[in-house]
Amino acid sequence: MKHVGLGLVLISMTACSRTEIAPETSIPQNELQSGYAFLTAETQALQDDAFENPGFLWVDRGERLFQSVASTEPSCLTCHENGLDGVAASFPKLDPETGELINLEGRINACRTRHQGLPPLAYESEDLLSLTAYIAHQSNGDPISVDVSGDAAPYYELGLDYFITRRGQFNLSCQQCHTENWGKQLRGDTISQGHGNGFPAYRLEWQSLGSLQRRLRDCDTGVRAEPLPYGDPTYVAVELFLAARAQGLEAESPAVRR
Repeated sequence: MKHVGLGLVLISMTACSRTEIAPETSIPQNELQSGYAFLTAETQALQDDAFENPGFLWVDRGERLFQSVASTEPSCLTCHENGLDGVAASFPKLDPETGELINLEGRINACRTRHQGLPPLAYESEDLLSLTAYIAHQSNGDPISVDVSGDAAPYYELGLDYFITRRGQFNLSCQQCHTENWGKQLRGDTISQGHGNGFPAYRLEWQSLGSLQRRLRDCDTGVRAEPLPYGDPTYVAVELFLAARAQGLEAESPAVRR
């Protein structure tokens, strides 16, 4: 793998203006790789072992929450007794009731407020992470497949724009790292292609499970930009764009990432 220092990245990446950034943000299908491919053999083994992968603590907790009944309200299992195989691989998607784009966390909270009479769960709360991990795990091995046509198209364009726009004191875009420089070394880490197919994921840096939105916020903080609030519609649009960019990759939550 090629190595590139942060200084060289900053110089080369800021040499062009916003309008000069190449519009081609996709990775050729034959080069498409999950973040799993950029892990060490030891970390890959940790992800592959359901007894050792710490993310399964949240999956198991999510299963219990899915089956539990709060007060007199129905449980998730009441409506979804056949499970939710493959469902997570199609998110984000438009909410048929509001017409707005929602991610899996948004769908869970919509079910709580509309059908269970329960309050929405906060991002990164143990309950929401657990339910998301349990549902996402049911899509493992299914190809990521989202719809970006029709009314979803403006959201896709919003996510694309965020991906290619430079921001922060480092003046970097997602595009410049994850499309133009993937596979290179930066501060001892290998730059991945930036796909979200393993989220929610257990990151060794966090020593915890976290959502894709937490990772997006980390990336913004990393380039010294002000992160958006959890659940911000722009971040949900970025999730849609990333899912479309990863179209065909298999879902693999709970992944383990550095």
